[in-house]
Amino acid sequence: MDIRALRYFVAVVEQQSFSRAAEHLHVTQPTVSKMIQQLEQSLELTLLERSGKRFTLTDAGQVVLQRGRALLAMHEEMGVELEDLQQLRRGDLRLGVTQQSHASLAPLLAAYHRRHPHIELKLFEGGSHGIEADLRSGVLEMGTLLDHPSNQQLWQEFDSFPLVRSPMCLLAPKDSAWRSRKRVALRELADSPFIFYGEGFALNEIIAEACLRAGFKPRITGRSGQWDFVASLVRLGVGITLLPKVFCDTLTPGQFTIAKLEEPALDWNLMLAWRRGGHLSFAARAWLDLVRSKPTTGR
Repeated sequence: MDIRALRYFVAVVEQQSFSRAAEHLHVTQPTVSKMIQQLEQSLELTLLERSGKRFTLTDAGQVVLQRGRALLAMHEEMGVELEDLQQLRRGDLRLGVTQQSHASLAPLLAAYHRRHPHIELKLFEGGSHGIEADLRSGVLEMGTLLDHPSNQQLWQEFDSFPLVRSPMCLLAPKDSAWRSRKRVALRELADSPFIFYGEGFALNEIIAEACLRAGFKPRITGRSGQWDFVASLVRLGVGITLLPKVFCDTLTPGQFTIAKLEEPALDWNLMLAWRRGGHLSFAARAWLDLVRSKPTTGR
C-alpha cells in the first residue's frame, strides 16, 4: 500500500472535498483523484461512493480511514525516531570490552558521553574469544580484540583500528632474582610459577606460545581476569606474570620487580574491531569517529 496514496485519501475525507484536499496537500486536484483511484485499484475495493461533487465512505472506506490514520501516525513517529537516531538524541552503543582495556577506554568513553549524552553506553565485559563470538553473531557492534601473529586470519572478517600498543613486561615480587634488571629474556622465567588470566582471554595463548618458543611450558599457579588482583597475587609471592607496560606504569615501583620482556619481545596490541561489511548504527559510527580522532596510545 502506497503511504502517499493513503495520506491523500485521509486528507480527502477530513477536508470533505477533493479540491480542498489538493490545496491542503499542495498538489493538483487531478493528482489527488488519481492517487485515490490507484488506492482503490490496489485494494480492489471501492472506498468512496461518489455522487457529483459529493461522496460518502463505504464500509471498506471506514476501515481504511481508521487504520490509515493509525498507520500515518506510526509513519510520522518512525520518522521522528529515525531523525533522533541520526542526530544522536537517542540510541545505544553496544561495545564489548575486556577487563584489561578499562583504563585505556575510560577517557574515550567519557569524551563520547560528553559529546552524546543521550546515547546509552552498553558495555559487555568478557574475554577476547567471547567478544569475537558476539561480534560474529551481531550481539555486539564493536569490541576490543588483541592483534597477535597467531590470529592474522581474524582480520579477513573484521575491520579494526588500533587503540593501544604497549610492550609486555615481567611483573615479579620486589625481592625477586631480577630486582636490579631493566630487561629479562623469557627463557629465564622457565622455572617460575606463572599467574595467567581467566578462561577465554587471548593473552593466555600469546604468552603460552611465546614460552613454548623459548623452550618451556609455563607452570600455572593461578588465574584471574582482573589485572589489579593479579598484581596483588604477584606482590604476595604467589607467582610472576607478564603485563603490558601501560598497566605496570600504574603500579607502585617499590612493591614490585618490573622488567621489560625480550627474547622474544612481546607487544600488547589492543584493537577496536567490527564485522567487515556489517551495519554500524549512528551511535557506533560516532564512536568510531571519536576513536579515530584521538592518537593511538603507545608505550
